[in-house]
Amino acid sequence: MAVHAHPDDESSKGAATMAKYVRAGHQVLVISCTGGERGDILNPGLKDSGITNLLEVRKSEMAHAQEILGVDHHWLGFEDSGFPQGDPLPPLPAGCFADIPVEIPAALLAEKILEFRPHVITTYDELGGYPHPDHIRTHEVTMAAVALARSGGWQVQKIYYNQQHTRARLEALSAAMLELGLPNPYESWLSNWQDRRLVNITTQVECSAFFEIRANALLAHATQVDPGGQWFAVPISLQREIWPTEEFELAFSAVGEIDVSESDLFAGVVDDDE
Repeated sequence: MAVHAHPDDESSKGAATMAKYVRAGHQVLVISCTGGERGDILNPGLKDSGITNLLEVRKSEMAHAQEILGVDHHWLGFEDSGFPQGDPLPPLPAGCFADIPVEIPAALLAEKILEFRPHVITTYDELGGYPHPDHIRTHEVTMAAVALARSGGWQVQKIYYNQQHTRARLEALSAAMLELGLPNPYESWLSNWQDRRLVNITTQVECSAFFEIRANALLAHATQVDPGGQWFAVPISLQREIWPTEEFELAFSAVGEIDVSESDLFAGVVDDDE
């Protein structure tokens, strides 16, 4: 089970890993906590498209991405909080995902955990991966839901944080692009990099054969990405050569230590749901 804040997050975080496990016979369920209705249209080609109901568009995009990845999908059903900006920050919209008590979405997610019975869950760290209130709340809700599911009779064996966009990865891909005389798509990202927590990469999943699926799934979220932007600037062949893995941080394990070095999210998992 991969728990995400908005539609498109599943395609930019751990998508190649999910595609790999689906093709290996695992059932993968993506949870979208919100509909992403307060997002912006980030594709310059769609700025003047006349879209008035972004929620419905994003639902359609998610269905397309789901088909490409081969995953199952469930909407948790909460309202996008938007990304507040300003100094001081404005209050969150009343009733949005990050405004309501954690217990409300946690109870619904726990029900889905008890129904789906995942051995492994991926989500975000306590800082959300980046400081969007919905990402931070997704972490809080996921951890609370796992505890509720445990009391309801199902123990999730491992919880991972998505840590795919590390400084080391961006620097390696930037260097490779520059060596080929190509523009560095991550120059601005790296120059403004802020280390907000110590990340402990425990797990590197080799999934380079699925990078094209990852890119196509992200492109399915047409309103949310610029097809000529940084997400797609590094040729897939170069990505496969320079950085063929996706990275995760093991945050909880009921089947062993968390200070590990591994290449499989299911390492040590006991395939017994009795």
